[in-house]
Amino acid sequence: MTASLTSTLTLANFLALPKIEASPAWEYADGIARQKPMPRTRHSLLQKKLLAAIDAHSEIYTAFPELRCTFGGRSIVPDVVAIAWERLPINENGEPQDRFTTAPDWSIEILSPDQNANRVIDNLLHCLRHGCQLGWLVDPDDYSVLVLSPQQEPRIHRAAERLPVLVGVDLELTAEQVFSWLKIANRSRE
Repeated sequence: MTASLTSTLTLANFLALPKIEASPAWEYADGIARQKPMPRTRHSLLQKKLLAAIDAHSEIYTAFPELRCTFGGRSIVPDVVAIAWERLPINENGEPQDRFTTAPDWSIEILSPDQNANRVIDNLLHCLRHGCQLGWLVDPDDYSVLVLSPQQEPRIHRAAERLPVLVGVDLELTAEQVFSWLKIANRSRE
């Protein structure tokens, strides 16, 4: 069960709350703050593998875990985002700024058993309405990936169907390959 603050908040008031960066992260939409569920093992493993795969297959984009993205009246924390290096705001020291205030290029959510799927899909659609190029909802219980793209009908990918990725990410990946990362029984226990 996720926690929520039911009194109506403004985005500015939400961002001023000291607890929003606690783990698990808090998100804000429509005047309500909600805490994401604590990730479990399968969720964390898929997150780790997706980050590594994206970073290993693109020089244009970089992947981040749990990056707060505040834009369009919401503050969300997708499980994985990919952002073009050229879109990262830089401070006077040449380092990335700590606040990311636009939609990511690619937003990936990994559905947890305690999560409301429609709320997660709503965040992905919000990203698309504000310039995100690609959204994935990875469902480890269904072994499927719901793919959302601007101006296209949502599509569920399963098994050996190739998953769409951003142009500039040289990664060929199927739903079957994504969920094979969960099969650890045959790995050596060194």
